[in-house]
Amino acid sequence: MNVERANKKAKVYLVGAGPGRADLITLRGADVLKAADCIIYDKLANPALLKFARADAEIVHVPKRIGGRSFTQQEINNLLVEKASGGRTVVRLKGGDPCIFGRCAEEAAVLAEAGIDFEIVPGVTAGIAVAAYTGIFLTDREHSSQVVFVTAKEAEGKQKSNIDWPLLAKFSGTIVFYMGVGNLGYIAGRLIENDMAEGTPAAVIADATLPTQRVVKAPLGRISEKCKVEKIEPPAIIVVGAVADSDTTLNWFMKKPLFGTNIVVTRDARGNADFAAKIVQRGANPIEFATIKIKPLTRTNEFLRTLAKIAEYDWIIFTSSNGVTVFFEALQSLSKDARVFASAKIAAIGSETAAKLSRFGINADFVPSVFTGKELANKLITYTNLSGRKVLLLRSQLASKELVELLAEAGAEVQDVAVYTAVEEKSDSAWLTEKIDNGRVDWLTFASPSSVRVFFEQIPGEVVNSSDVKVASIGPVTSEQLKNLGIRVDITATEHTIDGLIAAIEESEKPKT
Repeated sequence: MNVERANKKAKVYLVGAGPGRADLITLRGADVLKAADCIIYDKLANPALLKFARADAEIVHVPKRIGGRSFTQQEINNLLVEKASGGRTVVRLKGGDPCIFGRCAEEAAVLAEAGIDFEIVPGVTAGIAVAAYTGIFLTDREHSSQVVFVTAKEAEGKQKSNIDWPLLAKFSGTIVFYMGVGNLGYIAGRLIENDMAEGTPAAVIADATLPTQRVVKAPLGRISEKCKVEKIEPPAIIVVGAVADSDTTLNWFMKKPLFGTNIVVTRDARGNADFAAKIVQRGANPIEFATIKIKPLTRTNEFLRTLAKIAEYDWIIFTSSNGVTVFFEALQSLSKDARVFASAKIAAIGSETAAKLSRFGINADFVPSVFTGKELANKLITYTNLSGRKVLLLRSQLASKELVELLAEAGAEVQDVAVYTAVEEKSDSAWLTEKIDNGRVDWLTFASPSSVRVFFEQIPGEVVNSSDVKVASIGPVTSEQLKNLGIRVDITATEHTIDGLIAAIEESEKPKT
């Protein structure tokens, strides 16, 4: 047994994961996820939050009542006590807020009885989130000065309901029902039976805060039927009251330029995660399909010899954000930092690479206005006299030799050192082929020739060309690879960065006037 762990006191954190979007978790919630030895998460907690987990953390999924392997609440209670044994830190990650219809009271009681220390970390509950993400404000000075949260799914085997239908029917504020879509007809019927007007505004919000968010509005007497027509499924929140008849101009989220657009990202896993986060910020739905894996080459003799004499170079050039990340991770593993550069000037191929350098405390001395290797060479040659200067390129093993040749022609002594390479990553692709073929993908995005090659070794080109899906490329080199494979290219980003690629898609999606 690990002595340090054996001497550590067990603790369980009951953490609210928020309403859906991963970036809506609290700072405290993210912090305890990073420290956890074990994370136990439910169906409503966004799996993207697991990016905060340590590499060695145990991850346990505990879905309820969804077919296949499901867990009862008692099994989850037992699991919490079991996993906390031996001084482990456990996070119980629960959708929304753990104390709002989240069985938190039961889990806290079990831990208290077992003598296990626990902490409750609040989260943004779905009922609050729908107000922020739909413009259906639960309270306002005109229509509602009070709000009530109601669960439409009470404890199994309960003999008598705690829901006071006569009171709710007469309630002059906003009623928010959780877990009620399957019983929507019953809920509306009970309210109407108790004299709530059939014309009372009602709204149902599915997948709140996510790019798949949907809003259905109708009078109370017709809301159930309309949701059936619209095929609304859980998870969803029901709002009843005057505020449900909200001004659609206040629904800022669903007005985002890429809202609901399905975009496939094809970088490495880490690159896809960064790309996906930017897509979600614009209201789009990212579909991650990794094609490559970044393999560091910083343990090679060539790299280590270069690092030992790196202070001798006049210019050091980074041609990708991946190169920056891999290089600084190598420095950290060797207990070194940016001081190894000494007085060398630093050049970056573009704004994305420069931004990544800035995260490590380095401000690039030179960034060209057009982000290609050829432009970097030509502009740097104009910017400074490179004759006799020692220039170090830290980049991909697969990079073109054009940059090296142009710098050498200008008289520079160039050393080209590979700090990483991209190796292919293949997995099940049938699901994505089916999505494209069925019209459930709007855009395919490509950020490198390597991704293009590996993608079309798995996805038939004819499926893409015969579908309505559009193809977006980060730059001319990537576009050329697509064309060589016979793939039509709908747009090539003017600014050859991920932000530039997204901007090009946004521009293309604007309504034509």
